[in-house]
Amino acid sequence: MAYGSEITSLDQLDVTKLYSYADYFKWKFEERVELIKGIIYKMSPAPSPVHQLIFGVLFWEIQSFFKRKACKVFAAPFDVRLPDSGKQTDDQLVFTVVQPDISVICDPGKIDARGCIGPPDLVVEILSPGSSKKDKEIKFGLYEENGVKEYWLVEPADKVILVYVLKDGKYVGLKSFTGEDEMSSPLFAGLKFKVGEVFE
Repeated sequence: MAYGSEITSLDQLDVTKLYSYADYFKWKFEERVELIKGIIYKMSPAPSPVHQLIFGVLFWEIQSFFKRKACKVFAAPFDVRLPDSGKQTDDQLVFTVVQPDISVICDPGKIDARGCIGPPDLVVEILSPGSSKKDKEIKFGLYEENGVKEYWLVEPADKVILVYVLKDGKYVGLKSFTGEDEMSSPLFAGLKFKVGEVFE
């Protein structure tokens, strides 16, 4: 298919092939997808009410903390492009585009009209039945490999927030925050809140 032609249905694509951001950018179908190393991953069609309530509390806590600070907070849908080389930004050579639930970006040079190019400093993913394996395994490795400094995995079913911080290129898990715990960010001093309030 010629570069630049418009794709209006996911059915037009061969999901066994590898695609780039140049391909992704011309897709005009309603289904939300992510590209991870060229492979298409379908996203949940619509977040559940529980997901949205948790998201609302977390976004408010994070946004309130970063208000009037240099770092910027973005909510999905917001494209984060992760070039394989870490430097190559040509659309046809970028094979990973993800949409974290929440992204915190402290380098303004990474933000452009189409989203973010390069790893955010903090990523938050709220698990859902359709995304659990992807967020815990595939995206975990992806964020680790690309240098996302802090990664929160939020588990609504267990009412737990797992926090990982990057040390020497590998994620180190902190304690599981739950119930009456006060969760605090290891990267951003002062970003803290009661975990129980997230799941009320």
